[in-house]
Amino acid sequence: MKILFMGTPDFAVPSLEALVGAGHELVGVFTQPDKPKNRGMKLQAPPVKVCALGHDIPVYQPTKLRDGTALECIRELAPDLIVVAAYGRILPQEILDYPKLGCINVHSSLLPKYRGAAPIHWAILNGDKETGVTIMHMALALDAGDIISQAVTPIDPNETVEMLHDRLAVMGADLLVKTVEDLEKGTATRTPQEESQVTLAPMLSRALSPMDWTRPAQQLHDQVRGLIPWPAAVTQLNGVRCKVFATALSGETTGKQPGTVIAADKHGLKLACGGGTVLEILELQADGGKRMKAADYLRGHPIAVE
Repeated sequence: MKILFMGTPDFAVPSLEALVGAGHELVGVFTQPDKPKNRGMKLQAPPVKVCALGHDIPVYQPTKLRDGTALECIRELAPDLIVVAAYGRILPQEILDYPKLGCINVHSSLLPKYRGAAPIHWAILNGDKETGVTIMHMALALDAGDIISQAVTPIDPNETVEMLHDRLAVMGADLLVKTVEDLEKGTATRTPQEESQVTLAPMLSRALSPMDWTRPAQQLHDQVRGLIPWPAAVTQLNGVRCKVFATALSGETTGKQPGTVIAADKHGLKLACGGGTVLEILELQADGGKRMKAADYLRGHPIAVE
């Protein structure tokens, strides 16, 4: 099958690799333009571009999709199917209508739950016990197209966004190959989304960062796991602003006021939380410092136990 792939970040790379491995003809790859990064502000190619060039697949990086030039390029490539995975651009209707088998998208949630930009983060932030990937037909409305296939996976209690992201990227790639095969055979199903079940996964912001110690330890643990690597959960320790990157539920209860430091030694840093629960901070990064284990931080920045 002749496929045009559209994707940009690391999440999309396993899907592209899987399509190549399945023997499909990748007529081209659309990806976002190179962007300046790091202190030198050198242009850096998106991961999907690097992958595509490694397979000698033509790469296109249009800055606009609505002026007709992208559609003209697609007509010249003449794909049977367009596959999208975290492309980061909204496709206009004329592109959605072009391929005979349509445009399908790899989305990292169990739609209609978590439509939007950050479904993996919100699944963890909300303490969900399971999530998955969805392959759907694309529509103009955000993540609203008919569902073709889904795969479900449990979320480990200590799994971070980064860990779950990598697992779902591989799951999505495996499901994509099976789904494309079904589309080619004409055996793929098509199920409209239940609009009454829709939830959203909006972009993250720093407003989500402050840790409210009146919340139960489990919710704070989920906050830390769900905001890695950006914007990260943030708290104040002895007046120093710190990003928190790893925590653990201590299994203890205490009558101390939420936010009270109840242990700060070589074994770690524990704070009282809402509901008599306790959260242990395992890794942190003080403003202007490096990310490190809490025990190492305490050696140079002792904190009094209240």
